[in-house]
Amino acid sequence: MDELDRQILDILRRDARTPYTEIADEVETSEGTVRNRVERMMDDDIIERFTISTRTGNVKAMLEIGVAVDVDTKAVSERMAEWEEVDFVWMVSGEQDIVLVVDAADTRGVNDLITQARDQEEVVSTKTRLILDEELG
Repeated sequence: MDELDRQILDILRRDARTPYTEIADEVETSEGTVRNRVERMMDDDIIERFTISTRTGNVKAMLEIGVAVDVDTKAVSERMAEWEEVDFVWMVSGEQDIVLVVDAADTRGVNDLITQARDQEEVVSTKTRLILDEELG
């Protein structure tokens, strides 16, 4: 991955729907070059998916989850990623092992997810942070 790829990714992070022609103008290359590089980054799993960010009026939160040391964290993460109100699952270093970014209809929905996480036999701790506001870079 080179500087041009990084520039293209920066633009797509801000708005995944940006037309390749606009990206090409901004990074001073051809539309075909942008298209080919995006396709290559998708094939190489650098770009995993195109997604949207919403402002639904829902309650967004980060659920930080600690699991036992003898647990397959990836398997637990994959299972939690299937939960309906979970937008993202990150495996992280530090005190906790997994972070869920959730978008629930209300605080009861967040609490239900906390309970669901705590009901998993591998989970040893949880910590929750409500997301008050977000800015897209």
